[in-house]
Amino acid sequence: MNIPDETRLKAMRLLAETPELTQRDLAEALGVSLGATNYCLRALIDRGFVKAENFRKSHNKRAYTYLLTPAGITEKLRVTRKFLARKQEEYAAIQREIEQLREELGEEGGA
Repeated sequence: MNIPDETRLKAMRLLAETPELTQRDLAEALGVSLGATNYCLRALIDRGFVKAENFRKSHNKRAYTYLLTPAGITEKLRVTRKFLARKQEEYAAIQREIEQLREELGEEGGA
């Protein structure tokens, strides 16, 4: 199972903002199953992008905090650049399509 860049980026952004998210909360925020979230986290941890630590003062010994490592921060930036470039290409394509549709309708520049 390959994790899409968009899901990986969203997971890293959420963990950077709120490292104490539970896997269930992360799954809900990502809009994926708990199993897919676990797989995603495990992949990020295995690649050294995220470090999982137990809360020391937590009464729930299963409670973890997920911290981006320096490599994770670098990866987040790389994926963000790639995602932004793709979205800019999509935006330009939509603008071209809108212009074509306006030309077909005989409109100029604006609605």
